[in-house]
Amino acid sequence: TLEKTGFDANDLEIEITESIAMENVERTSSKLESLKELGISISIDDFGTGYSSLSYLKRFPVQKLKIDRSFVKDIEGQNCDAAIAKSIIDLAHNMSLQVIAEGVECLDQSDWLLNRGCDQVQGFYYSRPLSEEQLMSFLNSDQVIRDITGVRLANLGRG
Repeated sequence: TLEKTGFDANDLEIEITESIAMENVERTSSKLESLKELGISISIDDFGTGYSSLSYLKRFPVQKLKIDRSFVKDIEGQNCDAAIAKSIIDLAHNMSLQVIAEGVECLDQSDWLLNRGCDQVQGFYYSRPLSEEQLMSFLNSDQVIRDITGVRLANLGRG
């Protein structure tokens, strides 16, 4: 498909859920290695919710871990979710991986994660899913802002 379309593999990122990755570790590792060799970036989605062993994580050629939204929901307090999220951030960085948090629904969650080193956040706080037409209209509007890290963020709810 990359050859047919001329799409640059370095611009492509795929996500595989932790539970799917663990169904057949040998096959998954082999397939992911082939994709990485093409230049495709790979993320493990829903990290922390499956039945994985950390020993398998080092075998997968991934560049990013995505913290599942279930750990983000109540992250602002000093609780188990906060401890798990911070541990995933630290683990990812210690393995030279980027970490993304899913399910961010408010500024406090975003701030908490970014202040603890999370590389990226995503969720309804920034935008609901958009069609291609809505996305293009949005990107050309005044609603696109830059946060303190210079990342383009969309927040439809703030006007």
